[in-house]
Amino acid sequence: MNDHKTLKIIIAIVVGLVLLTGSFSGGLLVGWLLPDKSAIESPVSTSGSTQSAPTTASPSNLDELFKPFWEAWNLVHDQYVDQPVDDTKMMQGAISGMMDSLGDEHSGYMNPETYKEATRPLDESYEGIGAYVDVTGDFLTIISPMPGSPAEAAGLKTGDKIVMIDGKDMTGIDPSIALQSVLGPAGTDVKLTVQREGSADPLEFTITRAKIDLPSVSGKMLDNNIAYISISTFGENTTDLLKKYLNELMVNNPKGIILDLRYNSGGYLTTAIEVISQFIPNGVVMYEQEGDGTETSYEALPGGLATEIPLVVLVNEGSASASEITAGAIQDFSRGELVGVTTYGKGSVQNWIPLTNNQGAVRITIARWLTPNHRQINKVGLIPDYVVEITDADIAANKDPQLDKAIELILQGK
Repeated sequence: MNDHKTLKIIIAIVVGLVLLTGSFSGGLLVGWLLPDKSAIESPVSTSGSTQSAPTTASPSNLDELFKPFWEAWNLVHDQYVDQPVDDTKMMQGAISGMMDSLGDEHSGYMNPETYKEATRPLDESYEGIGAYVDVTGDFLTIISPMPGSPAEAAGLKTGDKIVMIDGKDMTGIDPSIALQSVLGPAGTDVKLTVQREGSADPLEFTITRAKIDLPSVSGKMLDNNIAYISISTFGENTTDLLKKYLNELMVNNPKGIILDLRYNSGGYLTTAIEVISQFIPNGVVMYEQEGDGTETSYEALPGGLATEIPLVVLVNEGSASASEITAGAIQDFSRGELVGVTTYGKGSVQNWIPLTNNQGAVRITIARWLTPNHRQINKVGLIPDYVVEITDADIAANKDPQLDKAIELILQGK
């Protein structure tokens, strides 16, 4: 099989927890951005005349403010039919409700089990169906497929909303909790019912779980002396692996590099800056903007290995968070052309803060990130310089028009 055919379109899935962005660990959660490899501490507004004004309590009036809460707590203990009640679950439910009241899809509560899964290292294997997912909406939603995964083989697609798992309705179930039902031992089956845009009726898939390995970087030389590097996630070892492949490929004096960020759902912010710095020699490559307008700038690190060679970046609807930071910087600096379709649009930063007594953690949106030209990407995404779609017919014919366009641009010297 020639180089072109071996670079099959990355259309598959791994369900694991990728803190990214918060996005991530082991390939699961996806779409989050972790500020730093050690930054997890210990690692839609509403309107209307009937809504009361926001209240911020001071220490002196907290007792008064929480009287209704404790009143409800005591009423449950006194009157609920099934006793005894589980105080720990009630406490966790109260925190979850408080976080939900913020109206921010990316802020929320993670119970101890979910938090443990979410904070596993990014670069490791796990057992599941092989799909990056979004846990911040009403339902567990497929973000990006992973090549060769059980999910890809079954036919799951980006945007599929998992509405039932093994026959259990997921309506009202926190997607982080639903995720645990999708994970499981290799060789076991899970039945997923999904709602797909454009399909009137739900679709059902029975998928056999497998061990999913997550190599974050791969690279090779294509025909016509063009270097190709794919980054699937921005994990602990991504920078070292990228440097390894760059050193190996650059000795061939390639005409250019194609950087494939398709279906890359994100990872660590520090890794994103390190990756960008291999292609951009200096300057501010990203801004982090807090709610009061305060900005923190992030500059390229010196010593990049491929700062002058022609560059084309492949992106698609599964490119999110850290990969959007990378692609956005390259686009704003006119360092390379973007080819593909509009990216996912994940442009906010969450802090993951563990709670006392190992009671999980809260994730709180603390800022939004902007490209070097102060472009907002959250819920908008990046529009490629060359919009190229991949059709079902292309997939069936083992064609990759996005890669073809990138090769054409390199050969034209764009």
